[in-house]
Amino acid sequence: MPALFEVIAALDALWPPERAEEWDAVGTVCGDPDAGVQRVLFAVDPVQDVADEAVKLGADLLITHHPLYLRGTTTVAASTFKGRVVHTLIKNDIALHVAHTNADRADPGVSDALAGALDLRITGPLVADPTDPAGRRGLGRICELDEPMTLGAFAERAAARLPATAQGIRIAGDPGRTVSRVAVCGGSGDSLFDDVRRAGADVYLTADLRHHPASEAQQEARHQSPPALVDAAHWATEWPWIEQAAAQLDEISDRHGWNLRTHISRTVTDPWSAHAASHPNATTGAPN
Repeated sequence: MPALFEVIAALDALWPPERAEEWDAVGTVCGDPDAGVQRVLFAVDPVQDVADEAVKLGADLLITHHPLYLRGTTTVAASTFKGRVVHTLIKNDIALHVAHTNADRADPGVSDALAGALDLRITGPLVADPTDPAGRRGLGRICELDEPMTLGAFAERAAARLPATAQGIRIAGDPGRTVSRVAVCGGSGDSLFDDVRRAGADVYLTADLRHHPASEAQQEARHQSPPALVDAAHWATEWPWIEQAAAQLDEISDRHGWNLRTHISRTVTDPWSAHAASHPNATTGAPN
């Protein structure tokens, strides 16, 4: 059975913390470096339901994509929901380790897993990491479909391949438009519109598309024909990474003879719980 510090060293080799954004909070949040690790749970969010799942599973280590304390804190009191997570983990000898933007930039990273879930052929990063001479690391991915399809059909593929959420999949653009070159970015991606346009993508799939950036991108479409947009739930675009990450740790465990048991959380931690479709005449006031 490896010690936690040995497993963390392997994880830091996969997702070096120095490659995280300056504002990010990655690495080990809690855990005894000398404690043994046998069972590992991977999840997107370090929320209470996931902490409880780790306890029920008997996990020694919880690895999440999203940080617990992204903006710092002055308390871990159990009267706060984040403090309660920390108390739950420590009381049950469960370590917490976070790989966030360092996993976004990795090769393979979060967007590779997203592209794989959509059965896309990756041709390179959307925003290349200048420190990578091989040109494989970076934010987002540029991909190709094996065969062109309509935007509507591509959105249906995303709805079928990504985990189900209340939001589902939204599109901006003509559903009948033919698309072939696809840009993807797991998580919030509307800051990368300029890069998507430069890449010549027909469609951009990401999450958390805000009104003004999406609207402006579509207005430019009238003159420059930039990509259509496919907006999925943030959690859904990043969930494929935990399958990929667990497989990476499995390979390391096999190589070292650690006999780790890795598990993937299927707890839906997307914050939205229901969806009510708009009525066709709701905004016009037209009679039914």
